Amino acid sequence: MNVIALSQHQFGLNLDLLAAMFRLRRRVFRDRLDWTVSVTGDLELDVYDALNPTYLMLVSARREVVGCVRLLPTTGPTMLADTFPQLLAGLSPPRNDRILESSRFCVDTRLAAEPAEHGLNRATFMLFAAMIESLGMSDADSIVTVTDTRMERILRRAGWPLERLAPPQRIGQTMALAGFLHGSEETLSSMYRHAGVEGPVLSQLETLQTAA
Repeated sequence: MNVIALSQHQFGLNLDLLAAMFRLRRRVFRDRLDWTVSVTGDLELDVYDALNPTYLMLVSARREVVGCVRLLPTTGPTMLADTFPQLLAGLSPPRNDRILESSRFCVDTRLAAEPAEHGLNRATFMLFAAMIESLGMSDADSIVTVTDTRMERILRRAGWPLERLAPPQRIGQTMALAGFLHGSEETLSSMYRHAGVEGPVLSQLETLQTAA
């Protein structure tokens, strides 16, 4: 498995990966978690997918999308500021070049069969490591995210605890909350260890395409 960072100028050459990612998101967020999300056919997309995000995708040797997460700068529109400001409990939303927003983190548990520590799978740790690596590539320090208490527990078990911005609130059937994830070399090394790798997990897209 490889983790790739897919940005706007690469979308047109990788429509198969994009479609697989949006299908995975549909299966996870609508079908499994029953979140109120925008669905078109078997794809889950929203307005933030039109804002030139960077997608981190965990891809198998057969070009199957095993997991993904979406990253956006907080200097523009964000899910926290523009869709879920109630999760800030009156605080101002983060707007800083050194803070990214992550959203739509998910793993296909049918494909991510390799177990790791703390009851989690290797794919989860690889994506967490890629998120921290992305901070360094973007000259950023932290990630802000809107998530749920289930994911908060996963992050705690993984050793990357969420710093809450405010107490959780019920949105639909979900106990949602917002918080910060801070990058550090110590945390990154821990993710590598849990994933069973010795170094960076982000691969060049060209390398993946050559191997496919």
